[in-house]
Amino acid sequence: MPFYVYAQDQPDVADQLMEWCEEHWSYMDRFDDRLILRGPTVSDDGEEHTGSVHVVALADRAAAERFAREEPFWKAGLYRDLTIVAADVLLSREPEADVPYTLVTAQWPLSAGAPGDVGPRGLSGAEADSRLVFVAVLVDDGGTGTTGVVAAVRALPDEARDLVRPFAEGLAGGLPAALTAQRWERGGRN
Repeated sequence: MPFYVYAQDQPDVADQLMEWCEEHWSYMDRFDDRLILRGPTVSDDGEEHTGSVHVVALADRAAAERFAREEPFWKAGLYRDLTIVAADVLLSREPEADVPYTLVTAQWPLSAGAPGDVGPRGLSGAEADSRLVFVAVLVDDGGTGTTGVVAAVRALPDEARDLVRPFAEGLAGGLPAALTAQRWERGGRN
């Protein structure tokens, strides 16, 4: 099952991240065939690392917790917060290198989902938009109810947020979805 794992950096750890970079990449190499999406979130100007995103296929929640907590940046105390949520991947395209992307996320209480939440989930035609390179619905551990959405969009934050809002609100049962948008870069050694 895929899991969305987001780790937010502690303040002022850029130099330490560089020191631990090879250990991080070596650790991620062990999961290379299971990584669906990966890369850092960055500041609005793209200059500062602010966190790490990984969508990784693992056996269960316990394996996802291990993946996140054994990661070298986490073990070195460079992250201040971890989010680990099961995900249903709706769209996954290979992101291009050196192109500006935005990671758009929203989370809502499970009870906010539509009554028919256990049925098919879709993007309502948005998958035809080539700016969307990745979309996953965040789900409860049983996979029966939605709790949010995560999308990687080839656009700057305002445009990306506007593109994701319609299907995020549809997944939230028509309720307004509070979306966050932050710059994101394709990650990995290559």
